[in-house]
Amino acid sequence: MGIMRLYLRANEKIFINGAVLRVDRKVSIELLNDATFLLENHVLQKEDANTPMKQLYFVVQMLLMEPGSPKEPMMLFKQMVTNLLETLQNQELLAGVKQADVEVSTDKTFAALKTIRNLFPVEEGVLVNLPKAPADLIATQELNGEAKTMAKER
Repeated sequence: MGIMRLYLRANEKIFINGAVLRVDRKVSIELLNDATFLLENHVLQKEDANTPMKQLYFVVQMLLMEPGSPKEPMMLFKQMVTNLLETLQNQELLAGVKQADVEVSTDKTFAALKTIRNLFPVEEGVLVNLPKAPADLIATQELNGEAKTMAKER
């Protein structure tokens, strides 16, 4: 790997090998050996994991942030990949999920995060252009049926 130099701003956090570090002033850090790290601006909070790609990112992030217990996140990741590959129709999303799967499987977890993060705008475009979900349509029809029934009763 060589030397990795990171520059952090005051009060910024970095996650290194499962530990969370916060610096109190602007600082540069040199990692002299292989270490798994994640900068604060690449960390997705659980409450922000509100789409399939963000949920997948969050699980991969867990693999990086908690390297001592990868079994459960890895099982969840594999299950999510399988489900996404069965349900996604957008070719760019499908290719990205397949690439992230290969990257995670070959211990290139940070690369997988980058791959998934690059899918966020694609996913957003797909979600914006989706027709109303069938469950929403059924609920609307049921509400309309109730409204018609109520109108007949009056």
